[in-house]
Amino acid sequence: MSSPLNTKQNNAKATTSLTAQTFWASFSQTIKDVFRDKGVLLMLIIAPIIYGFFYPWPYSTEVVNHVPVGIVDHDNSNLSRTLTRYASASPYLDTEHFINEQAAKEAIWSDQIAGYMVIPSDLEEQVMSGQQAYVSVLGNGGYFILNKNVQLGFSKAVGTVSAGIKVKKNIAKGAYAPTAAQSAQAVPLQIMPLYNQTEGYGAYVVPAVSVIILQQTLLMATAMLIGTWYEQRRHTASVRGWLGRITALSTLSFIIGCFYYGWAFELHHYPRGQNMLGTLLFLALFCPTVATLGCVLGLWFRQRERSMQILIFISLPIFFLSGYPWPADQLPQVLQVIRWIVPTTPAINTSVQLNQMGASISQVAIGFYALAGLWLLYFVLLLFLRKRIPQKRA
Repeated sequence: MSSPLNTKQNNAKATTSLTAQTFWASFSQTIKDVFRDKGVLLMLIIAPIIYGFFYPWPYSTEVVNHVPVGIVDHDNSNLSRTLTRYASASPYLDTEHFINEQAAKEAIWSDQIAGYMVIPSDLEEQVMSGQQAYVSVLGNGGYFILNKNVQLGFSKAVGTVSAGIKVKKNIAKGAYAPTAAQSAQAVPLQIMPLYNQTEGYGAYVVPAVSVIILQQTLLMATAMLIGTWYEQRRHTASVRGWLGRITALSTLSFIIGCFYYGWAFELHHYPRGQNMLGTLLFLALFCPTVATLGCVLGLWFRQRERSMQILIFISLPIFFLSGYPWPADQLPQVLQVIRWIVPTTPAINTSVQLNQMGASISQVAIGFYALAGLWLLYFVLLLFLRKRIPQKRA
């Protein structure tokens, strides 16, 4: 029968053996634990791969065409019918006639159409008399992509008809026909998208959301694993041990990141590979930063399930706080400060600028500095929690 003194000595030896783990021992043990834990394996490796295949599919058409719209023609003239024909010929629009504006509004409210154009009753008369004439275009601002197509389709139709009227007026004044056609647009406008060649929504949103996917899956998997270790009284480790754990988790996430940047984006034909070396350096810094934050959260939650319950609901707020879908300077001042404690705030723009736009490392140096600063902050917090949280007792 062991004495209390021997029990204390055995506990001290056990604690010493845990805290004295070498870097590579912790690295290999973490890899083994990831592949033995089905929940962590699913979250860290399988889920991001599934997301890489299926998340971009809803955006595969990229550009929205044939948006249902309405036309309210109060003029019923040759000019209004010409304008209606041009709008109907637009690939952006599918037109439908309404007898009055109230009927068109009701169609918008019931989601039958995304917008409508109102042609005033004196349109042709104003145009022929040389007065300023206007048509009204109204769209549903709740769906900004559809609203964009409504505005674009109608504006091109109106612009084409207006240019034709101007040409006819110039010819009537004695101008030579080719000269009159050129003068209808004194400075020809040619719009060429630089980075998003298809001008598609998928090519805009998926590369940014992929960074969110990498972050959230790594955070949840790491916090779950640390919570499991805490429940099994295996969470204690030396500084080298924690570095080994972070490196192991980061390595697996780095491989998944290479899958996204090297294959998933190519599969869905998104802009990619403009600065591949810079992208790899970004992943090499981003993954340890997120893994360290996951370790901090795991020690803070100390329960396997709690990390999933909390982190799964903050993905969308994190995306909006990143400044990518919504201008950051339009956020409340408090949120403009808080958003910088999340890795995706500098990571999303840095990733897109490197991989899609071909920015140099020096041009995105601020993003690298921010991630390095966050890693240092998270690691200091990890060391603090490591000292404050005691070994769990049975």
